Amino acid sequence: MIEFKNVNFSYENGIQVLKDLNFEIAEGETIGLIGCNGAGKSTLMKVLLGLLPHEGTIKVSDLEVNKKNLEEIRRKIGFVLQDSDNQMFMPTVYEDMMFGPLNYGHTKEEAEARVDEVLEELGLTYLKHKYNHKISGGEKRMAAIATILTMRPKVILMDEPSTALDPENRRRVINAINGLKVTKVIASHDLDMILDTCERVILMHDGAIVADGPANEILNDKELLEANHMELPFKLQGLQDYV
Repeated sequence: MIEFKNVNFSYENGIQVLKDLNFEIAEGETIGLIGCNGAGKSTLMKVLLGLLPHEGTIKVSDLEVNKKNLEEIRRKIGFVLQDSDNQMFMPTVYEDMMFGPLNYGHTKEEAEARVDEVLEELGLTYLKHKYNHKISGGEKRMAAIATILTMRPKVILMDEPSTALDPENRRRVINAINGLKVTKVIASHDLDMILDTCERVILMHDGAIVADGPANEILNDKELLEANHMELPFKLQGLQDYV
């Protein structure tokens, strides 16, 4: 589904942010992208979307990420931003969800059918005609996910999806993520959420991949995490102390 081969990215001032990235993501996998601030997680997502230039080769469903294929690539990838206010720009949830399908050439009837299908699937039918400025942060995060799903992407990228959520809304978002039947890449500092949602973890530090493997193995490796300025997930700290 996704392939990075010898991918590098540097800013114009010469500072290298991504360093020789090589990995593949299979269709249907859920990948946790972890690392301390400045590790390169957000930059990786931006080059995958074609928002930043890169050296090397990136492919999505065998399509190379380049100017020629950019429109088709972006039809395949949905991006849930960290700040839902930057994503939900229409007055109501319904209008936001209709925007993508209508701009992709679907009729109003087709778009509305997609909206109703996604809202029902996520248990969010009650939000359909709510004003975005009158719903909670957790509801807005869920609505942002719903907005992306109406475009039926093959891949969903999520940047810090649990940030600033209370425990109840955080659990709702986790349950929604686990219910999505698409390939998912989740960048987050919330390692407990990564443990609850991801089967595989890619650990980045200073623009490079330092570990790539099963989530349970990497997130249980206290020495590895601390060497990269991270800590064990909270739910594992007590277990390791007990052992």
